Amino acid sequence: MNTIDRIPIDSVLPGDSPRFTTEDQAHIARLAGTDAALPPILVHRQTMRVIDGLHRLRAARLKGEDSIAVEFFDGTEEAAYLLSVQANIAHGLPLSTAERKAAAMRIVTMRPEMSDRSIARTTGLSAKTVAELRRRSTAGHARSTARVGRDGRLRPVNADEGRRRVLKAIRERPDASLREIAQAAGVSVSTAHGVRARADGRATGRTGSRTGSRTGNRTAPARPPAGLRAEEAFAGLESLRRDPSLRFTDSGRALLAWLHQRLLVAGEAEHQLQSIPPHLLPTVSALALECADNWRELATELRGRARRIG
Repeated sequence: MNTIDRIPIDSVLPGDSPRFTTEDQAHIARLAGTDAALPPILVHRQTMRVIDGLHRLRAARLKGEDSIAVEFFDGTEEAAYLLSVQANIAHGLPLSTAERKAAAMRIVTMRPEMSDRSIARTTGLSAKTVAELRRRSTAGHARSTARVGRDGRLRPVNADEGRRRVLKAIRERPDASLREIAQAAGVSVSTAHGVRARADGRATGRTGSRTGSRTGNRTAPARPPAGLRAEEAFAGLESLRRDPSLRFTDSGRALLAWLHQRLLVAGEAEHQLQSIPPHLLPTVSALALECADNWRELATELRGRARRIG
């Protein structure tokens, strides 16, 4: 469970709220009048500004309390603002449509690489509405040619252009791995795989996946060392579960579930692997290699995003 601290109430500052009117006096009075313990407020540790819970802070002051329960968020001020928007559409007093649109416009300017769907999920708007807001905000300015989707992966805005770059990379480097082709074309490994599969199908008169066709020519990666114990491998996931930015948002909980379903500890899948028919071993092996390529690409993208942010 994440640590809840109790700190002096005067050490907490108002935050960068997405609301036009940051305080609802009637709501503050209702909170101050309840005897129930209120949830801890969420505070950006670096600035000591409220991310979520300003009305609870005002209610505590109205009741004459000199301390308040808080959970701290460690991250950039941009990340704190995104979390504030998410929290304010998830519970408490909902943001108005105008407030959500204003927040979306700010996020488009602040994070132009975020996809329309990602911003829509953050602000509670439709992707169509976000796309229209983006068109207004970028009129007359150069637009980003790629977007980071809800899964955290960078994709070109124009998918056809990305596929053309894959074909060009394949022609120039026919023996390159999928990961190398994807990096050269600036697309995901799965996109590169699909384009190459279709290209090979046209060349040979076949359709469908070419997963097993290159297995024999592919250099198998070195077998990893003995697998980590499950508790060691999942330690990182446990630390994510304790982060309030994930615990208290629908998108955060969805991310945790997504990660848990896709983490594999070496040695735990032996039973399932023993049941693979011998003639399908090359195909499953190729699928595992493609998954490994996808995870490496994702890790590279996330490291790059972390360097840009911090």
